[in-house]
Order: sequence, then C-alpha cells, then structure tokens
Amino acid sequence: MIFDFNIGLTTVLVIVVALLIAAIRILREYERGVIFMLGRFWKVKGPGLIVLIPGVQQMVKVDLRVVTMDVPSQDVISRDNVSVKVNAVLYFRVVDPQNAIIQVENYFVATSQLAQTTLRAVLGKHELDEMLAEREKLNLDVQQILDAQTDAWGIKVTNVEIKHVDLNETMVRAIARQAEAERERRAKVIHAEGEKQAAQALMEAAEMLSREPAAMQLRYLQTLTQVAGDKSSTIVFPIPVDLLKGVVEGGHAAAARPGA
Repeated sequence: MIFDFNIGLTTVLVIVVALLIAAIRILREYERGVIFMLGRFWKVKGPGLIVLIPGVQQMVKVDLRVVTMDVPSQDVISRDNVSVKVNAVLYFRVVDPQNAIIQVENYFVATSQLAQTTLRAVLGKHELDEMLAEREKLNLDVQQILDAQTDAWGIKVTNVEIKHVDLNETMVRAIARQAEAERERRAKVIHAEGEKQAAQALMEAAEMLSREPAAMQLRYLQTLTQVAGDKSSTIVFPIPVDLLKGVVEGGHAAAARPGA
C-alpha cells in the first residue's frame, strides 16, 4: 500500500509540474502574447510572467521589433518600355498584435508578397530616368502605399529603400552614349555662349573707341609697341591720317601759345 501510495503521489507531482510548466510563460520586453480562450480571442498580455489555464487558453507570441525584409529582385517595365530589375529593402514592425494574428494568416509572408507587387506597380508608372534620379520620391510612394494597405493587419511600414536598378548591357551602352552626347551638347553651348559674350565685349569696346578718337590713337600706338618687341621680323604699319592730323593740330596749338 505504501509503495502504491508513493507511486500515486509521484504521478500527481509529475502532473502538477507538467501543468505548471504548460501554464507559465515569460515574455521579453519586445514580445507580446495574444491569448485565446477556447478558441476565441481574449486579450493581449505581456511583457513579463504570463499564467495560462492549460487546455483552455492558448497563446501566440508576437515580436514587436522592426523587421528588415529583403524584397527579391523584380522585373519591371518602365513607362518608356525599358525592362529593368529592381530590388529593395523593407522595414516594418507589428503595432497591433491582435490584428497581426487574427486578420492575416502569416503577416510576414503577406507583407513580403504585397511589397513585391507594389514595387512593380509603382515603378512601372515612371520612366527610367525617374527611377535613376528620383529614388527618394519613389521610396516614399512605395512606403505610403504599403503602410496604408498593411494598416488593417496591425503592421506599420516605417521605410522602403530601393537598393539596385539593374540594366542590361544594351541599355547601359545606350545611356553612356546619351550621356556623352549631352556632355558634347553642353560643351558646344558653353563655347557658343563664350563667343557671344566675347563678341558683345568687342562691340562695346569698338563703340567706346569710336566715340573717343584719342583713345583709338593710343590703342594703335600700344599695338605698335607690342609688335615692335618682336625683332624676328619687319612689319610695316600704315600711319593713320587721323593720327597725323592729331599730331599736327597738337603742334599748331603749342606754337600758338604765348611765349612759345
């Protein structure tokens, strides 16, 4: 009898310990437990020590930390009919554990699939140049659409970053030729602008010299001085009549002064 009693007591103790193990849960600070009682939602608990009624209550654990999800490379046809491969990274977290468990079967897989389709849909509305030059705007567009669609699942999409836009070799060469042509166009425009400014400056200088004959004569003499510095050749300059006229008039004026 004593032996049977000991066996029975041991069995009871084992059962009690098993029930306690099944009933006690410890949740970390970033975890929450969605509690179901007889299959119906009861409440969200955590963090800390959680006590469940074995066989009556069940708990589904939810992580509230930000999840970094790599969106696989997607084939996208841009609005100007260019085929590219685009991949991105998605940052999201659970803000409503109840909806994340009840409203969708697997919120991680659902968010991943939605991110892929949204990425293709949004980028397909833009041209290739916009994909390459306006990534911040595209990131914001994708993030806002995903955030609105996952709100019912208790998911908050915090950020979307497009990582790579891969082009085939033909498009890479075409873009390189386009960039080279653009550089040549800018060089020609800059050169033409410089010629225009130089012509404008020469025209203004000519107008100023034409208003001042003495300035024209000084400029002529300065040119003679510069050319005379080169002794390797002989240069014959015609003397302008206006210059001689100025010299003669200067002599007459000097002779007419009193005491000259």
